[in-house]
Amino acid sequence: MQATLLVVGGIGIALLLLSLVAGDVVDGFLDGVGPDLLSGLAVAGFLAAFGFVGALVADSGASSLVVLLSGLAAGVAVGFGAGEASKRLMRGGDEATVRSSGLVGLSGTVVEAVPAEGFGMVNVVASGHMTRLNARADEPLPSGTAIVVTSVLSPTSVRVSRREG
Repeated sequence: MQATLLVVGGIGIALLLLSLVAGDVVDGFLDGVGPDLLSGLAVAGFLAAFGFVGALVADSGASSLVVLLSGLAAGVAVGFGAGEASKRLMRGGDEATVRSSGLVGLSGTVVEAVPAEGFGMVNVVASGHMTRLNARADEPLPSGTAIVVTSVLSPTSVRVSRREG
């Protein structure tokens, strides 16, 4: 029984390595099976923990029932943890889409001088993303000037003014 459990643990590690190397190959097999928690990483974690913990408990001389229950408990705990972690990681950070209406009031910096007539370029951080926009201003603004967006002229251009303070 111990050898079988070690093979199951080895299969779990092999699936983990396959998931890391080949990307979402393992997840592709699980798409129609269940919720997002049932990912390739969750299955690999379950198998590895079930096999290795079961083998460890079997080595201590415990009964088959105790071995299976110990392996099952460890597998469920590790599988759930791996599934939850992969779900959160796949969700990523800030999912907010940068919208032009949300640019007003943002601070930034002039990266290409803004002339009195015409456009320059500014960088602002919008929803966690560095965004480069064409910019107009009421006064010439040299490169490096701290600015604030006062209005949106189009999806790719804004009106800015010098930021005070």
